[in-house]
Amino acid sequence: MAMVMDRGAGTPGMSNDVVTREARYVLQTYKRNPVTFVRGQGVRLYDAEGREYLDLLSGIGVAALGHAHPTLARAVAEQMQTLIHTSNLFYHPLQGQLAERLANLSGLSRAFFCNSGTEAVEACLKFARRYWFTKGEPRAEFIALEESFHGRTFGSLSVTSDPHYREPFEPLLPTVKFVAVNDSQALRAAVSTRTAAIIAEPIQGEGGVRPLTPAFAAAIDDACAKTGALFIADEIQCGLGRTGNPFYFQTLGLKPQLVSIGKALGGGVPVGAALVRQDVADAIKFGDHGTTYGGNLLACRAALCFLNELVDNGLMAQVARVGEHFKRALKGIAAKHAFVKEVRGAGLMWGLELDRDAAPVVKAGLERGVVVNRTSERVVRLLPPLVITEPDLDEALGRLDAALGAAGAEA
Repeated sequence: MAMVMDRGAGTPGMSNDVVTREARYVLQTYKRNPVTFVRGQGVRLYDAEGREYLDLLSGIGVAALGHAHPTLARAVAEQMQTLIHTSNLFYHPLQGQLAERLANLSGLSRAFFCNSGTEAVEACLKFARRYWFTKGEPRAEFIALEESFHGRTFGSLSVTSDPHYREPFEPLLPTVKFVAVNDSQALRAAVSTRTAAIIAEPIQGEGGVRPLTPAFAAAIDDACAKTGALFIADEIQCGLGRTGNPFYFQTLGLKPQLVSIGKALGGGVPVGAALVRQDVADAIKFGDHGTTYGGNLLACRAALCFLNELVDNGLMAQVARVGEHFKRALKGIAAKHAFVKEVRGAGLMWGLELDRDAAPVVKAGLERGVVVNRTSERVVRLLPPLVITEPDLDEALGRLDAALGAAGAEA
């Protein structure tokens, strides 16, 4: 039965039927933008009235292969007709293949599969605690960074710094200390032999697209070497080729024992993973952690398809090339608008920090057919699909340039 979209009077690009039904039945935890997307193709999205948008957000970094990618669509459709799920009570042929590919890409020996980034962080926190328990010297403390975001489940939220996310749900884990990002002295002072692990995003995403400096990365390595604390690299947003390298911790020379991944891994099919170095894996016992859906055949097939495109079909090299073009173009745009204070990022992960609220830029972008995001209040976040080409990027940035001009004129 075909779904009929109501395109009656209302905001252009909106379906009144969709909005009314959501207002009645969906828990109101999201403040949505006034657009109803119904179709996508490559780096383009189409709303309920057929209007086209260039996507510079990719579902917050998830639609890494763009929309309706033919290879991913075929792989998922084929798997749906074969076998989707059996549970982790049994073997299936794909989970080991995916774990092997991720081990080769990351240098960490093993993978625990789950369904999302926040679950991957939860697993990393548990595995860090389990490591010290197994060693016979339990450690409970975690060191996290200000401006961090690691997820919304209780453990992940405990190492997320923003009071807006935390306060309604406190008390959270009591053994978390926050230090200022890129403050090496503060980090060294905070880490001790009570610290189970340091957790950090090599490029902070929700916190405003803030890369860790090489000096701060060196301070993390130094603090871990002196105290034995583990390091958890949260690569949910900046990993899996987003910066033109497999992981940004590798760019910084960091040596994590645990890595959380998600978002891009399934190209839109929910899948996450905690990657675990062998010495930590040796401390994990049967029954220490589990998941019903995690690592099922559908998720693994999608992830294998994504990694094949990323590594074997040259997508990561394309990201590195297009990323340099992206950086030059953004710096040129920023030079035209005095209220753009800074351009930060790498590869296809960028933030434009403004001297004012970024919300008007998001609105003006939608009006001009380009999808971007506001984060950390004053930052325009850009996470286009990894498949974006220079011509598509130039067209999208032309629309963003116009949106910045309109937002600046209205201020």
